[in-house]
Amino acid sequence: MTGEREETEMSAIDVEAARIPDRDQLLQLLRDAGLDAQPYDELGIQVECGEEDSACDELLSEVEGLVMDLGAQMIPMKHEGVIYLRPPVS
Repeated sequence: MTGEREETEMSAIDVEAARIPDRDQLLQLLRDAGLDAQPYDELGIQVECGEEDSACDELLSEVEGLVMDLGAQMIPMKHEGVIYLRPPVS
């Protein structure tokens, strides 16, 4: 044992919207759902998702539902810790 104290860190994921109005609506929906969501840059949202990877996976599912609530034709996709909202592929 080295005597160092292991600290628990919260994981966060980033959500990148395609447009500012989509980002603003999604930010409000995430906050209304009780999530710790903070805007950053022009199109980004950072959301605290817990200490385990499974919490971030659960967040992806929640974001999918919230995107449907927006009525937007966007598909959330998780890649390397970021959820991107992209238009559907035809």
